[in-house]
Amino acid sequence: MPAHPRRLLLGWAAVAAVLCLTLGVLVTHGEGPQGLDAWARHPAEWAMRHRGLHQALRGVELAFDTLGILVLAALVGGGLARHYRRAAVFVVGTTVAAILVRPLLAWAFDRPRPPWQDHAHLIAGPGYPSGHATWTTALMGALIVVVSMFVRRAGVRRAAYTGFGLVIALVCVDRVLTGRHYPTDVLGGLLLGTLIVLVVLAVYNPTPRSHAVHAAPLLQTVPGGRTLHVVLNPIKVESVGQFQAVVGAMAAEAGWEEPTWHLTTVEDSGTGMAAAAAVAGADLVIVCGGDGTVREVCAELAGTGIPVGIIPAGTGNLLARNLSIPLYLRAAIDIALTGQDRAIDLVEVSGDGMEDSHFLVMAGMGFDAAIMEGVNEDIKNKVGWIAYVLSALKALMFPAVRVEVSVDGGEFTRHRARTVVIGNVGTLQAGMPLLPDAVIDDGLLDVVMLYPRRFLSWLPLAWRILAKQPQTDDLVNRMRGHTVVVRADRDTPRQLDGDSIGAGRELRMSCLHARLLVRVPR
Repeated sequence: MPAHPRRLLLGWAAVAAVLCLTLGVLVTHGEGPQGLDAWARHPAEWAMRHRGLHQALRGVELAFDTLGILVLAALVGGGLARHYRRAAVFVVGTTVAAILVRPLLAWAFDRPRPPWQDHAHLIAGPGYPSGHATWTTALMGALIVVVSMFVRRAGVRRAAYTGFGLVIALVCVDRVLTGRHYPTDVLGGLLLGTLIVLVVLAVYNPTPRSHAVHAAPLLQTVPGGRTLHVVLNPIKVESVGQFQAVVGAMAAEAGWEEPTWHLTTVEDSGTGMAAAAAVAGADLVIVCGGDGTVREVCAELAGTGIPVGIIPAGTGNLLARNLSIPLYLRAAIDIALTGQDRAIDLVEVSGDGMEDSHFLVMAGMGFDAAIMEGVNEDIKNKVGWIAYVLSALKALMFPAVRVEVSVDGGEFTRHRARTVVIGNVGTLQAGMPLLPDAVIDDGLLDVVMLYPRRFLSWLPLAWRILAKQPQTDDLVNRMRGHTVVVRADRDTPRQLDGDSIGAGRELRMSCLHARLLVRVPR
């Protein structure tokens, strides 16, 4: 972490420490806001007279006691540890530090608890600062830091901040209404929890380190230049200037020349920019955008030998997820600049009423394409992938269609399906293994046809997909081959890599083996 932010964090930590210690000295010597503390008796006694409310407050107390908060921190840390180990350590470490530090301060001040607390569950230890307020503030503060780093959508960030703030407020109100603490004890806990978050953040940087720090240098078999071009969809980042500054600084540190920038437009979502980068002699092209922008750039650079670094900035980001590219911008930029090249397959696709195109992730006809077609863009811009969930609920019983499928030029076989998905990768959002045998560099396409006859049939279908059960029947049917042709008996919604391409009756696909170079983690 740079020295200036560290000094700023420690400065605010010093302010929180002075306020916390000063308040503690005042209240233990009978000074400070005594009127506020005395007033707290009335709401506490009122809450105790309402049995249902008192039981609910008791539940909050138990949920956020030492064990509950440790379990919550462990669950969050476990979820982060797979891709963001330092963030996981930060969350768990901040919470544990709060649990360990609070008793030391409490015994130093040794302030008695309010005499009106519930004697049925009496707590006799010192009250200042409140333990629940301390470690809840510490955990929620650590989560605020993590969300600010990893969540790109401002609306989602604000919603998360509001949720974390409400949790802190709930616990603080609970401590007063149960009579466990004076309001000043709760305020001291808020200050101590904030102090711990600031100190831990100052001494331990939770952002991911370069994945190449401890890796052996890559063997450069062909001497090459260090010319870098970046294709950016400007609406996918909050600040174009800030993003350019970050990429420029990281590129210079990794030994690349000053990047040449290409911004996509409504008329050209990346094809022309990628072509211009190739003509200019780029040694590496980085693309930042959603799956559609990534597809356009990759299709244009396929067969050129120019590697593509992917900065996932869309809603699905399925290609990045299947290549183990992290969604954190700095970590993805690091892999694009210092990762190793991997040759992956590209799929040519054509059909009625559409221009010849390509895809990298998957194509579909039916239910999945209806989801893409029905997504509300305003909702998508605000809440991201939740917009797809809402669209899926509306399209859940998309009518079945009769389809014919030919693999590798063989005879057409007839089926009924609500959706047909042809995949170059195997995993969807949330790690759902829709095509578990699909590999992005095996030169094969994997086909799955889903035909849940009734609404409740989606439940066994989901179980079979999640369990990766291999058997095929009318509910789940699978095929694979180098070329695939799918024909429907009527106009049916179609999609490529999550982008709707309009309704039609046919898709013809051919896998181009190892046609594209992409940067992946070492």
